[in-house]
Amino acid sequence: MPIVKGQEERDFTASDILAPQRWASVASRPPFGLDVTCTKIAVDFQTLEPKTAEAVLRRNLELLREATGTDAVFLATYDASATSILSVEASKGLFVACSPEVLRGESLETLPFLRERLTHTRILEIRDTLTARREHAAEAQRFGELGMRAILLVGLAVRGLRYGFLGLATGAPCAGWDVNFHLLLKLVGNSLAGGLDRVALERELDDLKQRNELSLPCTNEGLWDYDAASNRTWFSPRWKAMLGYAEDELNRAPDWNKLVHPDDLPRVSQMIREHVAGRSPLFESMHRMRHRDGEWRWVVSRAKAHVDSGSLKRLVGVELDVTERKLYEEALFREKERAQITLQSIGDGVITTDEHSRVEYLNPVAEELTGWRVEDAMGRNLDDIFRAFHEETCEPLENPLASAIRRLRPVKSVRPMLFIRRDGNEIYIESTASPIRDGTGTVTGGVLVFHDVSESRELNRRLSYHASHDVLTGLVNRREFENRLERALRSAKARETSYALCYLDLDQFKIVNDTCGHSAGDALLGQVGQLLKSKVRWRDTLSRLGGDEFGVLLEACSLDEALRTAEGLREAVRNCRFQWEERTFRLGVSIGVVPIAPENEDVASVLSAADSACQAAKEQGRNRVHCFEENDIDLMRRRREMQWAARINTALEEGRFDLYRQSIRPLQADEVGLHYEILLRMRDEQGKVITPDNFIAAAERYGLTPSIDRWVVENTLRWLVSEADERDKLAMCSINLSGQSLGDDKFLPFVIEQFHRTGLDARRICFEITETAAIASFSQANRFIQALKELGCKFALDDFGTGLSSFGYLKHFPVDFLKIDGSFVKEILHDPIDREMVRSINEIGHLTNKRTIAEFAENEDIITMLRNLGVDYAQGYGVARPQKIQRGPIERSVSGEPT
Repeated sequence: MPIVKGQEERDFTASDILAPQRWASVASRPPFGLDVTCTKIAVDFQTLEPKTAEAVLRRNLELLREATGTDAVFLATYDASATSILSVEASKGLFVACSPEVLRGESLETLPFLRERLTHTRILEIRDTLTARREHAAEAQRFGELGMRAILLVGLAVRGLRYGFLGLATGAPCAGWDVNFHLLLKLVGNSLAGGLDRVALERELDDLKQRNELSLPCTNEGLWDYDAASNRTWFSPRWKAMLGYAEDELNRAPDWNKLVHPDDLPRVSQMIREHVAGRSPLFESMHRMRHRDGEWRWVVSRAKAHVDSGSLKRLVGVELDVTERKLYEEALFREKERAQITLQSIGDGVITTDEHSRVEYLNPVAEELTGWRVEDAMGRNLDDIFRAFHEETCEPLENPLASAIRRLRPVKSVRPMLFIRRDGNEIYIESTASPIRDGTGTVTGGVLVFHDVSESRELNRRLSYHASHDVLTGLVNRREFENRLERALRSAKARETSYALCYLDLDQFKIVNDTCGHSAGDALLGQVGQLLKSKVRWRDTLSRLGGDEFGVLLEACSLDEALRTAEGLREAVRNCRFQWEERTFRLGVSIGVVPIAPENEDVASVLSAADSACQAAKEQGRNRVHCFEENDIDLMRRRREMQWAARINTALEEGRFDLYRQSIRPLQADEVGLHYEILLRMRDEQGKVITPDNFIAAAERYGLTPSIDRWVVENTLRWLVSEADERDKLAMCSINLSGQSLGDDKFLPFVIEQFHRTGLDARRICFEITETAAIASFSQANRFIQALKELGCKFALDDFGTGLSSFGYLKHFPVDFLKIDGSFVKEILHDPIDREMVRSINEIGHLTNKRTIAEFAENEDIITMLRNLGVDYAQGYGVARPQKIQRGPIERSVSGEPT
């Protein structure tokens, strides 16, 4: 009996365990009746039988309650996932308030100790649910709500899984549960778990036996079971019947060497050995076995071995007679092979379908002609595979096989048909279609036979296509475009209709090509070509004229409509984003629009006018549309630039260029030696000095700046070599280079050769590259800078601050100086924004270990302001005006190049 709780109420502690009065009851044996009763309960639980388990359980719970003198004894079992209490079997005394059966359906989430810690044979003791330990608080509260003040539980596990718990409960608290109760509950709980485990095993065994008894007669497969220890083999009735044996035959292991066909025996034996050795998870084979009457039967055999310590203990297998299926398969294979060889040998395409025109087969010729593989075409409607059109009008034609099935007679084409392959190519074919009938005359399908009659026509079509289309974009090429433009010009002169020409040039295409490579550039051109194609009318002609230039010939289009179309094309390109290897580029396009009028002389003049209008759009800021007019100011300027280009070439030939130098003053600390920049001037035919502002734009447009840069570099280095005094006083000489020179593959070797020829110390030379040129020729600029830095040259980023991505590109260029653009410097005294721009550029330069030079320092006040801002150098009229360099004549080679 539990010890009745006294007046003092405290937890069960180590002192309680060691107290003599607690162990006094242990020394004495429990009453003989209790001992006998508990032994009987344990034996009954241990020997539970499936049929009487529930009755024995209820009876013994009642005996256990009476023997222990508790108010309630109950068994709670969990559900399969052990997350809630599935059932409660309880025995209660009369007039007791304990209600353990209410726990049925209770979630173990609210009883954490039971869920997580009450394992097999572990005891949970609660003397008083009102003063339980903290870890038992949830359980104590719930049991208390059910009228149980003192609880003693033991956890149960069956088949290795948590099963539930067995509990004793009283409606009154106790000072402590007797140790004998602990031992008793563990004994009874362990016996109950063992009995339940035994019941579960017996039920599984009964279920297995019943399943075997029911399934063996139902299966068409023969089963055999070989016991290696007794060398006996059991065969199912079906297996014996399958091979012609009576039920009382083959009680011992047969001679498998005689049962298995000699040709199959080596392979079967090898596979059995590999499986027994553990090299295959399952033995599977199709082989022949001898029937009792001597006939060989094809069987599919599967077997699984039980091996212990490397020794075979048992081998169980099933076998299915597939002789008839094998014979049918072989006959069918022979017929199919004969038909396949026949169909593959003929030169015509053959397609067979069912009665609903669903494709069932294509021979290789049909695969080649249609572009469809048989695997892709099977099950599709024939209209998806076979699309025929009238050869002249291109109107869709009824499928010939559908027509034959509908008319119930063969249908032969009377003239070639235009056939569209899966890849979109066109061929010309002739066909014959016939329905297929079964023995009753019902149409069960159809066959379509066709052959190619257009080899020469197809070859000519392809040659014509490739001759008139651009390979990269699939658009009309320049030659075909000029032909169509010429026809449009004749139509315009005949005043049949109006035409307009749009000349498109992609903006910033060179950046994509230089930074991501030519593959990216090709992909961009293809993408833009498809975009433009989707925005023009079917009657208009879109062409790739070359490089990143496109042309659109607009038919039956006024000038206003052409301008609207051009604006739509510009907007479409502007909204397009080109992505390449995690980089995204915004696109733009400059468009020149020219109306095609009867006054136009020829195709060349129209294209030239459109090109001029496009260049005007670029010069106006790019990504815009410019319409050509006869008295176009921009066109007149371009013509002036062409005249300037001729004058520049003449000046180079006649040596009418002069070098000037302008000093650069250090602002933060004195430096030893002269620091200046080389400037260029040109003299006209009368000897008048011309500044670069007048001719440099024309030089850049017509690609003359590399020749000018060669002249400047060679003459500057030769002057420094010839003037020993100047060379000795020199600290740094800056030479400007154009962006076109950076992209000239021959310019870098030329500069290196000049240093080697003159022997000048390269550490005293600084090359200035404009920010715009550096950004436009990013990769070339990097290669150029790295190569000359190896010689010791310095580099400056000129006109810094005018580019859109100054700071972003700055950290990627290994330059030594930043030249702050003069547009920020000249108003620095009056414009706070310009002053902050100079301050920001100076700080960014210093953070990236670059010295700064301010241009346009026109007076001492600006120089003082620059010094206060921390700028390193100043250059401008406030420092010094440019001075002409006196140099000796330079001999020229026969070709005109300096020597």
